Amino acid sequence: MNFCTSCGSKVALKIPEGDDRERFVCVSCETIHYVNPRVIVGCVPVYQGKVLLCKRAIEPRYGYWTLPAGFMENGETTPEGAARETWEEARARVSGLELYRVFDVPYISQVYMFYRCEIDDGAFGVGPESLESALYSEAEIPWDEIAFPAVKETLREYFQDVAEGRFPVRVSAIEYKRRNKE
Repeated sequence: MNFCTSCGSKVALKIPEGDDRERFVCVSCETIHYVNPRVIVGCVPVYQGKVLLCKRAIEPRYGYWTLPAGFMENGETTPEGAARETWEEARARVSGLELYRVFDVPYISQVYMFYRCEIDDGAFGVGPESLESALYSEAEIPWDEIAFPAVKETLREYFQDVAEGRFPVRVSAIEYKRRNKE
């Protein structure tokens, strides 16, 4: 960040009074600009026991399969955002959203929230951020072509939970160790 969104003056990194970390602070109006984690919301959309996956038409991980998900927008709830992303990426309307999986990803300042849900009428298609979409049973999933570790873990847990007949909400962190640093 280079300029204040309130007055347009330059900002500087400094620790504001009463705070414990550097923030962008306007050198003129002294507005403190907080940079907080982004929330990614998505669905585990199911129809007749199969999960809907999308093949990414965008980077990162172009051409790999994922659950429909994306950045939450201002003014929406997390379930609304998850349903919107499912429509945008897979042209599927969903209902019965229940929180299923939360991942904290501190090394990239993100939080992932996935909701279990049903695909209304089994209808789906391909949105502008997808190359294709398809329903998969556990045995059919292209496991070596899944875009992100959080998606692979969510899918494995989902099918395990189906077999056990219970769907606990899980919360965990994805830690990342940078190469050559321990």
